[in-house]
Amino acid sequence: MPIKSGAEYIESLRGRKLKVYLFGQQVKEPVDHPMIRPSINAVAATYDLANEEPEMASAKSSLSGLSVNRFLHIAESAADLVNQNRMQRRLGQLTGTCFQRCVGMDALNSLYSTTFEIDQKHKTAYHGRLKEFIKKMQHENYVIGGAMTDVKGDRSLSPSQQPDPDMFVHIIKRDAKGVYITGAKAHQTGCINSHWIMVMPTMRLKAEDKSYAIVGAVPVDTPGITYIYGRQSCDTRSMDDGDMDAGNSKFSGQEAMIIFDNVFIPNELIFMDGEYEFAAMLVERFTCYHRRSYVCKTGLGDVLIGAAAAIADYNGVTSASHIKDKLVEMTHLNETIFAAGIASSYQAHQTASGNWQNDDMLANVCKHNVTRFPYEIGRLAQDIAGGLMVTMPSERDFRSPETGPLLEKYLKGRKGVSTENRMRILRLIENMTLGRNAVGYLTESMHGAGSPQAQRIQIARQMQLEYKKRLAKNLANIDEGEAAELATENSEYFDKIFGAKTK
Repeated sequence: MPIKSGAEYIESLRGRKLKVYLFGQQVKEPVDHPMIRPSINAVAATYDLANEEPEMASAKSSLSGLSVNRFLHIAESAADLVNQNRMQRRLGQLTGTCFQRCVGMDALNSLYSTTFEIDQKHKTAYHGRLKEFIKKMQHENYVIGGAMTDVKGDRSLSPSQQPDPDMFVHIIKRDAKGVYITGAKAHQTGCINSHWIMVMPTMRLKAEDKSYAIVGAVPVDTPGITYIYGRQSCDTRSMDDGDMDAGNSKFSGQEAMIIFDNVFIPNELIFMDGEYEFAAMLVERFTCYHRRSYVCKTGLGDVLIGAAAAIADYNGVTSASHIKDKLVEMTHLNETIFAAGIASSYQAHQTASGNWQNDDMLANVCKHNVTRFPYEIGRLAQDIAGGLMVTMPSERDFRSPETGPLLEKYLKGRKGVSTENRMRILRLIENMTLGRNAVGYLTESMHGAGSPQAQRIQIARQMQLEYKKRLAKNLANIDEGEAAELATENSEYFDKIFGAKTK
């Protein structure tokens, strides 16, 4: 039976006997581990939102004919991409953390067009296989995790040049039924909370890297896979009694390292096998989708702005002009992120395969904003919150009969505000700017889908400076004669805007 709700999703994760390690010990049942469970709750919210707001979080699939969770939908219009962004912001508001499904969604969409073009060139059957896989995922309503980031080893060397070939996931052998892969993927968002993992190359490849050009899907409980859970700042607070010190009382993100040791992928689940020249296309299309997916951070920003406004209210300083100005600035930065991301989706175009790809330039602008603006929003939230955010005693002290009355007396804010509520909102700000969910709001905003230089490279490729120089010289009435003959530029950014070749 397909999974229908968040509660059913949580139950679907039980009894899989995953090989998960945390604090040096194997976790018997990840669903019940107090440090892991908040991240599972965040994924469950993606199911519940699809039931509660179906227009936003579900879509009619032309592949299966079903109404499916939007995270499993292949974008069939620019409106589909816009609705992805709306859904992502809403889930950010509801969870205040990473809900862990965007990588899988963006992987499916980038593979959809890439496999079509591989088949056109090599007469392979990848696209048909992928469509059958997607239909199966839609029928069962599964979570797909995307595994792209290799551990990389020596960054100055290509995959085939590494002293240890396992620094990038690669094929080690094959038989008539499929291939076997070995290697590791780092920082894998929500992998333990997924049902399937899509393994993909992480970078442009050359002919000598052919064995690294592998894309395939595997169930998360496939023999040979080991998961090593990643630490997050203040993560053990989820294991304490009470829920105040955790800051976010219900939700968190999740990252882990995935170790593949002789893992089998059957032929019917292989979507690239040695077509190394298409690795760059896949990575670039994935990052194009994924960089505008970072509008999810605006949902988290909404929560943090609300928390900053709440603590200002609790402290009795809402009328101060500098507080109002900081809240306006936080909102301005947050909406600037959203504007670039949703503009990228609106400015989409149809691919040869029939699905829709968002605009690359605006996606990179969106992600580049994300590498900066959440840090400033976080700084302003800390500014408004005050030092108590990081010096406040624990919930145990607050509940203690000896120290509790003292804290109740001395940690009060303005009249009519409970001390506990003031402490809770301070812990939430700490959680999002320094604690567990700062992983998803800050550091992951910096490095996810490529760190800042990756976006700057893509932006530079599409600047069309020669075109812009012609605009300026035309208005200045400059005639350079033969010097005006200019090299053809690679970017088609303005062609997409104006709908014709720009000359």
